Amino acid sequence: MPDHAAVARHDAAVWSLRAKRDAAAAQVPDFEALRTRAAAIKDHVLDHLGAYLERFEASATAARAVVHWAPDARAACEIVEGLLRARGARRVVKSKSMLTEECGLNAWLEARGYEVVDTDLGERIVQLGGEPPSHLIVPAIHRTRGEIGALFERTLAAPAGETDPDRLMAIARADLRARFLAAEAGITGANFAIAESGALVLVTNEGNADLGTSLPPLHVACVGIEKLVPTLDDAAVFLRLLARSATGQPISAYTTVLRGPRPGGALHVVLVDNGRSRLLASEAHRRALRCIRCGACLNTCPVYRRAGGHAYGTAVAGPIGAVLAPAHGASELPWASSLCGSCTAVCPVRIDLHAQLLAWRRETPAALPRALARAARLAAFAMERPRLYRAG
Repeated sequence: MPDHAAVARHDAAVWSLRAKRDAAAAQVPDFEALRTRAAAIKDHVLDHLGAYLERFEASATAARAVVHWAPDARAACEIVEGLLRARGARRVVKSKSMLTEECGLNAWLEARGYEVVDTDLGERIVQLGGEPPSHLIVPAIHRTRGEIGALFERTLAAPAGETDPDRLMAIARADLRARFLAAEAGITGANFAIAESGALVLVTNEGNADLGTSLPPLHVACVGIEKLVPTLDDAAVFLRLLARSATGQPISAYTTVLRGPRPGGALHVVLVDNGRSRLLASEAHRRALRCIRCGACLNTCPVYRRAGGHAYGTAVAGPIGAVLAPAHGASELPWASSLCGSCTAVCPVRIDLHAQLLAWRRETPAALPRALARAARLAAFAMERPRLYRAG
């Protein structure tokens, strides 16, 4: 039976992020123009992706980074493991990266004896709880303070019954500080990769990515090939949209532009395809590669708000997850949508998400279970008859 109180709590928490997004957008007179500009930049890069990837590799190499190419998730995991093994690094700290979730990197490394500690607070909560993230930006949004306190009591020796957020954060921070100091390697994603300079842009609210790149001697950045932008000026357009769309902030607390390794350190950039080229080749679906992983479409989606992220069974949930999933075999997810278009209305890079979902439905009609098809026919029958529909 569904926990109606938990559903209502999750709905309210996620919707509050949508409300903050709207308030933040209203404070920027050219917000809609920024969305249009961001979409145009992404489309330009996708049209010339090969050239921009080559330019990034050359620029990053000139800055003393080492660039690796991973055609799929397994290759990405093997490359990262090989880098750790070559350096004798067994203790790893990792900042939030949906790409590494997509590739199953944590499980891969842990199965081979590596200690991998997620350092984003929300990611650490779900890691300690043995579950995947449920949201792109707020991984533990499905958990209450009481549940987190009980989890920390079991795993971090927190006092029994502790529910104060500040004290819980202090407990987690003390544990993570020791992990950072002992780490032999840091793994990050990247919000953007600058083709012109070979730099990476990392955006966090906790500063954990900065610690993970500056304390351990080895930094491995796992980057989807769609993260390329031509210049830092282009990245600035997305930075004006990202935090506002995600959490309603004008900008995240920490925005770091990192070019090359720190003195005495090593930087390896793993560029990952994992199905992105297939999407790029599809005229109907390539616009999904504009995504900057802000989570705005999740926050507004009536299905996600009530079902939660774990119901999707994929690394990326919500409307964008349902658009990306069929390329990886989960062809039933485009049917988990009301097609209301709210996701399209808030997307900072103007992905026509509801149209993408509808296109997938046309391409994969066999994915719709017979029971759902029957329910859809019954709903259509009722909606075509207003009196019957109003009668319930």
